[in-house]
Amino acid sequence: MLAAFGISVVAVVLAEMGDKTQLLAMAFATRYRWQTVLWAVAVATLLNHFLAVVTGNVITNIVPIEWVKLLAALSFLMFGLWTLHDDATPGSMQRAATSPFMTVAIAFFIAEMGDKTQLMTMTLAVEQVAKVGGAGFAAKIQQIVPVWMGTTCGMIIADAIGILVGIVLNKRIPTHIVKWVAAITFAVFGMLGIHESLDLLLPNGVTLHHGYLLGLIPVLALLMIMIARRSARRARAAAT
Repeated sequence: MLAAFGISVVAVVLAEMGDKTQLLAMAFATRYRWQTVLWAVAVATLLNHFLAVVTGNVITNIVPIEWVKLLAALSFLMFGLWTLHDDATPGSMQRAATSPFMTVAIAFFIAEMGDKTQLMTMTLAVEQVAKVGGAGFAAKIQQIVPVWMGTTCGMIIADAIGILVGIVLNKRIPTHIVKWVAAITFAVFGMLGIHESLDLLLPNGVTLHHGYLLGLIPVLALLMIMIARRSARRARAAAT
């Protein structure tokens, strides 16, 4: 069990370095308390990886993984736009303060659906089943718990690094630059995810969506600029 736990921790930490969910943790750390972000990441990962270990195959049979990835990609576009939205006004701060934990937890849960660490968790669980064998309760515990806890700890370690980087960046770099870097990163991951998902969903040889995605880039950029300017005006108005 300890060997499976250790392998799971190391595998996920290495896989998460520079991954979109680590960057998501970095961005959330510039908006919310680091304790809130870390606890939300832990809860979301526990639930997500439990699904991956126990019922991952059932989920992917009911909902094709391509559609799950498409949903996650669209969510990242929303994260990119939301990052540029200013929440410094009293009303928006009050709304945000009511559920920062749920905001982060839901975002991470969606982002992990179909991600490589979730798929890696499924793979590690299958390997553990082959090693341990058996169908009794004790065997199931040995098959599930080490991989589940190991991948969860690995995710927390990797995202804790992202949170630390986010805190440092927020203190040393102007806030608007941090927001733009995070927003552009989310947008890039979102566009790449949509491209990959549509390539899998559409029939072979169909490339019409490539042109639409290219046309979406300037529209998305214009929308991001408009949101950023509107947020800046609201921030100045609130300050006065």
